[in-house]
Amino acid sequence: MLSTYKTKGIVLRTVKYGDTSIIATVYTALFGMQSYLVKGVRKGSKNSSGKINFFQPGAMLELVVYKNPFKELQFIKEYQWSFLYDTIFYDVTRNAVALYIIELVLYSIKEEESHNELFYFFENILATLDKCSAEDAANIPLFFTLQLAKFLGFQIHGKYSQATPFLDLEAGTFAAEKAGHNFILEDKFAEITSELNLIEHIDSAQNLRLNHFIRRELLKYYQQFFSLHLQNKFEIKSLSVLQSVLQ
Repeated sequence: MLSTYKTKGIVLRTVKYGDTSIIATVYTALFGMQSYLVKGVRKGSKNSSGKINFFQPGAMLELVVYKNPFKELQFIKEYQWSFLYDTIFYDVTRNAVALYIIELVLYSIKEEESHNELFYFFENILATLDKCSAEDAANIPLFFTLQLAKFLGFQIHGKYSQATPFLDLEAGTFAAEKAGHNFILEDKFAEITSELNLIEHIDSAQNLRLNHFIRRELLKYYQQFFSLHLQNKFEIKSLSVLQSVLQ
């Protein structure tokens, strides 16, 4: 039986479908990752004018959706904004951060099941990014990546110290000795990662002052960390853009 449900959703990606429609990949509060066929939003008519803007990557929506448990492709009955951005769609730095976060979620989460805590963390990060300064936005990708790993079940264990100065990305833990592979962080990269990993709130991450070189290098290592633990050598396409705009 086809039923309708109200849920919040964050648009991750859209692809064209036919002459006037799209298929939108949306991370929802109620059903996790979902694909929706949205008809008529690409028409050049007066009735469809502006509708495609609702499906920009990162858009936060209030949805009424149909749910058919026997089909992979679902349908949206109604949609409206749940949060209106002031800067993310227009500011280069914030947009680059948002696209990185969105792409990381898209590649990391496959489950079609509810995970309210993760959804509202994702939602809050985007809302915080929209309102914070460009300087404070620079650490959000690092914080989000390490927090997402915790939600996905492969968080980094332990902390940096004189006794455990090596971060083994493959094992996901700080270690006393350097492992016999190349997936190791040490020195300032291990120390900063330890500090970031222990932070629980985004405000504390924003107060951590790092230079652009450290941020760029850490993001590269964190992508490696995700590839190891998801057993999927993916490449975040927006990473190079983000690295070029981070200060």
